[in-house]
Amino acid sequence: MTRNPAPAHDTMIRRVLVIRLGALGDFVLSGPAFAAIRAQHPAAAVTLLTTPPYAALARRLPWFDHVVVDLRPRFWNLRALARLRRFLRGFDRVYDLQTSARSTWYGRLAGGGPWSGIGRGMAFSDRDPGRDRLHTRERLEGQLRQAGIASLPVPDWSALAGGGTGLPAHAVLLVPGAAPHRPGKRWPAERFGDLAALLAARGLVPVVLGAAADAPLAATIRARCPAALDLTGQTSMADLFALAAQAELAVGNDTGPMHIAAAMGCRCLVLFGPESDPSLTAPRLPDGGWPMVIRAQNLAELPLERVAAAVA
Repeated sequence: MTRNPAPAHDTMIRRVLVIRLGALGDFVLSGPAFAAIRAQHPAAAVTLLTTPPYAALARRLPWFDHVVVDLRPRFWNLRALARLRRFLRGFDRVYDLQTSARSTWYGRLAGGGPWSGIGRGMAFSDRDPGRDRLHTRERLEGQLRQAGIASLPVPDWSALAGGGTGLPAHAVLLVPGAAPHRPGKRWPAERFGDLAALLAARGLVPVVLGAAADAPLAATIRARCPAALDLTGQTSMADLFALAAQAELAVGNDTGPMHIAAAMGCRCLVLFGPESDPSLTAPRLPDGGWPMVIRAQNLAELPLERVAAAVA
C-alpha cells in the first residue's frame, strides 16, 4: 500500500540524511535529487553520507550542511555498528539514494521509520516494480515522488565552476579512459588520436582528461596529434567541473568525467559499447535532456568517420 506523501516543507523535519556512496557518474546524476531535497527542507540541517572520493567535492556543494564519510563497519564490529545505528536514528528523514544492498541494510539497522528507499518497513518505500528498467534520473524522481517531492529542479553546480583553469579557447575535452576492468567500454586511443588531429585541423584544441593511469592513452593520442594537451593525472573532480564549464565540446567513453561535462551543459558525445545501456546510465544535461550518444556492438570497430560526423 502506498502511503500518503509527506507535506511540502514540513517544518517538523529538522535533521535530514542523504545517502549517496558512489560511483562518480551516479553521484553526478543525483545532483537534481540533491537539489530537490534541499528545496524540500530549506530550514533543515542536511547531512550527506558518502564515501571518501566524494567527500571533499560534496563539501563545496550548496545542498549539504554536513558531510560524513561512511566507515563501512564490519558486521563483527559491534561497537562500530552501535555507533552507526545511533547515527542513523538521529534523523527526522532519510533519503537513501544509493538503494544498494548495503544502504538498504542501513535502513534495517536503523529500524526503518522515516526513510525513503526500497526496503520494507520504510515509511516512503519505492515499490515500483519497473524501477530497475528506468534511467537513474527517472528512478530517483519516482522514489522522491513517493516521499512527497514532486519534481527535480535544475541543479546548480556553479560552486565548482569558478576560477580560471588556463583552458585555451576553443577547447575540446577528450576522455579516452573508462573502468580498467571493463576494456570493452573504451574506444581505441588511436582513434581518439585521429579524432584529435581532425579537431586540431579545424582550429580546435584537443585536451585529454583522465586519471594518472590514463597517461599512456594520452601519449598515444599525442603521438597522432602533437597539438593535443595532456592533463591526465593533473585534475581533481572539482577541476573537471570548471573545465567542462569552459569547453566547447566533450567526447568520451561512458565514464564519470562525461557525466560532469553533461551536467555543466557542455555539448557532449558519449560512446557506448555493449557493456552498459545508455537508456539506464547515460549522462544527462542540466534540464534532464540527453547528450549525443553513439552505441556500438564493439567499440574497437567503431569507425572514426562515424564519430567525426557526429561532432562536425
